[in-house]
Amino acid sequence: MPEVLTTAALIAALEHADSSAALLTATQALAAAAGDDQAAITTLVQVLGFNNPGAAVAAVDGLIAIGPAAVDPLLHNLDVHNYGARAWAVRALAGIGDVRGLELLEQALGDDIGASVRRAAARGLGQLQLLGLEGPLREAVIERCLQALEAGGGDDEWVVRYAVVVGLESLARTMEGDADQLQRTYSALSQLAAEAGEPTPVVRLRASLALRRLP
Repeated sequence: MPEVLTTAALIAALEHADSSAALLTATQALAAAAGDDQAAITTLVQVLGFNNPGAAVAAVDGLIAIGPAAVDPLLHNLDVHNYGARAWAVRALAGIGDVRGLELLEQALGDDIGASVRRAAARGLGQLQLLGLEGPLREAVIERCLQALEAGGGDDEWVVRYAVVVGLESLARTMEGDADQLQRTYSALSQLAAEAGEPTPVVRLRASLALRRLP
């Protein structure tokens, strides 16, 4: 029977990894065993800043699998001056879908220099988990997401605008009949579905599909 390593041993293996392959293997092992162990989660967050894309992807996948327990460590242990760490954190928060990540997702869609990061933020803003939020708070979160996605519809990169369409379609399903927000969502999608407002055919097609699928 293979030896079951403790969290401390898995963290030590990661910290002493002497090659990219060893770091990837150690990150995958720690992610699989992390559960809600705060030391393990904090270590996975630190991996996001290691300038090792393979390990960062493994850490992001692990943090998404951990879910809400990873949100506070992501927000409070993140090196905001490390662009790579922040970019990977946006992907993790978008995948988790916790409303505590809203501000970082808003900032990423509006300001990040990386199109792939803005794309992840746009998808994340459309997929926040709103169950359990009381009416006024829920409406306020939806409004912030909608405003960010409306602005994101003017992004210079088509991959971001495509993600905005996906985000708007997902967000519309959470609006519970708010006529103003729904009308603004349809308006934003209609603009992205029209040749006059959107130069990229695949974005127009995806926006048209979203309009057909929404009630």
